[in-house]
Amino acid sequence: RPAPGYPACPDHTEKGSLFDLLNAQSSIGVRLTEHYAMLPAASVSGFYFSHPEARYFGIGKIDQDQVESYASRKGMTIKEAERWLKPVLK
Repeated sequence: RPAPGYPACPDHTEKGSLFDLLNAQSSIGVRLTEHYAMLPAASVSGFYFSHPEARYFGIGKIDQDQVESYASRKGMTIKEAERWLKPVLK
């Protein structure tokens, strides 16, 4: 299962999108901290796909032009995008 903050989806802020979409806090009582940690700590989240040919993969390292494009599409500053994408920056 790919999950925000892991190699396939390195941006932790996507947990916010997922939690908003699913109304997670009021539905099941799980909340996000300002750093996108989940509380209670035993909680897990992810994107679940079922297909016989589905495979997990990490995105690898990304270039500055990709960071700039991502920041623009997310409505973030480049510095903010770099913070969340730090593990995959070249």
